[in-house]
Amino acid sequence: MIVGVCIALTIACSRPADPAEWTMAVQRVAAPSGVNSSEPQFVASQGGVVLSWVEREGKTTSLKYAERSGAGWTSPVTAASGDDWFLSYADVPSVMKLSNGTYVAQWLQQLDPFLEAYNLRMAYSKDSGKTWSPSFLPHHDNTRTQHGFASLVELPGSTAGVVWLDGRNSEFDFDDPDTGTMTLRYGAFDANWKQIADVEIDHKVCECCPLSVVPTGDGLLAGFRDRSDTEVRDIAVSRLEGGKWTTPTPVFNDNWQLDLCPVNGPMLSSRGRDVAAAWFTVKNDLGQAYAAFSSDAGRTWTTPIRLDDRGSLGRVDVELLEDGSALASWVEYAEGAADFRVRRIDRSGAKSGAINVAPVSGGRASGYPRMALQGETVMFAWTDSDDATGQLQMMTAVGELP
Repeated sequence: MIVGVCIALTIACSRPADPAEWTMAVQRVAAPSGVNSSEPQFVASQGGVVLSWVEREGKTTSLKYAERSGAGWTSPVTAASGDDWFLSYADVPSVMKLSNGTYVAQWLQQLDPFLEAYNLRMAYSKDSGKTWSPSFLPHHDNTRTQHGFASLVELPGSTAGVVWLDGRNSEFDFDDPDTGTMTLRYGAFDANWKQIADVEIDHKVCECCPLSVVPTGDGLLAGFRDRSDTEVRDIAVSRLEGGKWTTPTPVFNDNWQLDLCPVNGPMLSSRGRDVAAAWFTVKNDLGQAYAAFSSDAGRTWTTPIRLDDRGSLGRVDVELLEDGSALASWVEYAEGAADFRVRRIDRSGAKSGAINVAPVSGGRASGYPRMALQGETVMFAWTDSDDATGQLQMMTAVGELP
């Protein structure tokens, strides 16, 4: 059995100029989930922060979610259930709350396990999760290929957008050298849930790396692992400007060249035109995690700041703070041990000491640790494979800032 775990960290309003002074303490609290829970995910929007996860009972999988308030976590709500879901430690469902109170959910429907083909399904609820719309697809290619790694985002007017990896072009045709690629696509819906956009952002991206999309003062910004013709798979961003997505540009030229997908994508966090990015790469056969800042909505980036101390499995996350610094998390890996860690970083390159959130298995069972900011509270979630009860666990941590 696998178990998701979550920690909430409360940060004081005043922060020291030196991020090295940042510390925290941890304590356990009750979790909102049931048994056999895994694949936790946070989605932050103008409507708030939603924690979602999946629970399994027999052959049935359910996507559930809860929200954190001053009194704790709300009662779990089921967004969708089925016995034909595609489940992956890296490609997880999620739920977003729009500023008008509408909830939006996304999950994966398996089509052909041999081909690893699955559809991205979505649904919405306008009555606090009591009832949900019939599910629908944001893609309309009718191919039995992969459609997933979706990132939901709120658009102006309390409408929804989604960016996903799309395999409609993945079957190679020797007569067409432009085939055999995984593409990145964007879909958008109006207030009546009519789809008003279904466009390609990038024709050739890494096949199975999670992605991230955030709103900025200059439009949406999507971060993803790109893929060149020479198999360089560095992190790139594209911005939605004037209704069109810009040509992807690198966050940094790591020049990581490999023939297989590393299943390790970037995470973004934004406040107006300020953006922070975190990502994973390999240098000299050593996995490393990095972060960088942008003050112009992703057009330019600061020198990367290394997050790990001795080596990393990646699986990063990042949250911008009000003072312009950020919290960045990653999985540290050294001497056969893996730990979920976090540290505070500054755009100057200054950083706090690494703080251990929890030990993790390091394998697929530990999933992708996630982090979200709600006011002065930072919440962490991950999957722990060591608890036989298979139940989501929660913890809180109080920031101590001299």
